[in-house]
Amino acid sequence: FRRVLFRSSLEELLKTYKQKTYSEQYAHIMKLIANGQIKPIVSAGTNGKKPALPLKFWWLQEQDFSDLKQELLYHLSPMISHDYYVKNLAVYAKERSAVQQLSQYFQAQPDLTIPISLNERSYAIWKQEKFWQKDKGRTILKHCGLSEDKLNFYTTSEPFAYYTIHKNGPQTVLIIENKDTFYSMRRHFLAGKRTIFGQPIGTLIYGAGKRVWSTFKEFQLSAEPYLLDERNNFVYFGDLDYEGILIYEKLAQSFREYREIKPFVPAYEAMLAKEGEIAKLPCTKDGQNHNIDNTFFSYFSISCRNTMVEILEAGRYIPQECLNIKDF
Repeated sequence: FRRVLFRSSLEELLKTYKQKTYSEQYAHIMKLIANGQIKPIVSAGTNGKKPALPLKFWWLQEQDFSDLKQELLYHLSPMISHDYYVKNLAVYAKERSAVQQLSQYFQAQPDLTIPISLNERSYAIWKQEKFWQKDKGRTILKHCGLSEDKLNFYTTSEPFAYYTIHKNGPQTVLIIENKDTFYSMRRHFLAGKRTIFGQPIGTLIYGAGKRVWSTFKEFQLSAEPYLLDERNNFVYFGDLDYEGILIYEKLAQSFREYREIKPFVPAYEAMLAKEGEIAKLPCTKDGQNHNIDNTFFSYFSISCRNTMVEILEAGRYIPQECLNIKDF
């Protein structure tokens, strides 16, 4: 037998006392406290009645875990390591049902060679599509000594929004940081135009700021075949500030095993040409991460690079919205 602490609520402790008077309920709880069976969690507060009772408790129970240990050692799938649970039998008692479901899943010898989505895998194992997202799945997998790649799933993000001018390859794919610029450029193409600053563009993708990082994690799985053409040229255009540059650099870094993503140089040059007076530029927003490297600047001429650095060091920035449909 082992003595185990469980977190319990006042409501749970009074389940069998619901029909009793409050004074009888109070006496019952006080008796459990006096006997050392429960201990109030002071930080959880009280029920506000007189006399008051704590809302949360540590509940001390004695449990026989000998059968659970035998189950761990001899009745689970060999895919599951019992090392953690043998040393933490109380945890296994709480997670036993989910571990058994995982064990049964492995024992059924599922085809794990084909990746499926996280929610699909979660449902296949636990019959709850959100089980993993509630953090239980990740914790249990860790306790079972398994890495996530054993379940061969992929995560899903919001589908990326894009506008196709044409599907011919190779083509230039332009990723836009902000929504207004994306819509303005789309209107530009809907009006029959085929270039931006003299550069032919085949597809516009709306990056939605930092969301572009999660969107492009699944790009290889969700993009149309014509976008996956290895001959395509990917370029990015965002705000000229620390955050905008950081968004580009992190995207380029995470995507580099597939292909290079470059800044859309003509658009940044147009920003600098239109907004020439640094003193009249808006001030940089507070709290921006300044931890950028030289990846972004390496694509520009020395003159452009120096001007950009001067703008940033002056605490100023240029939003991409400074350009509109008349400029494109």
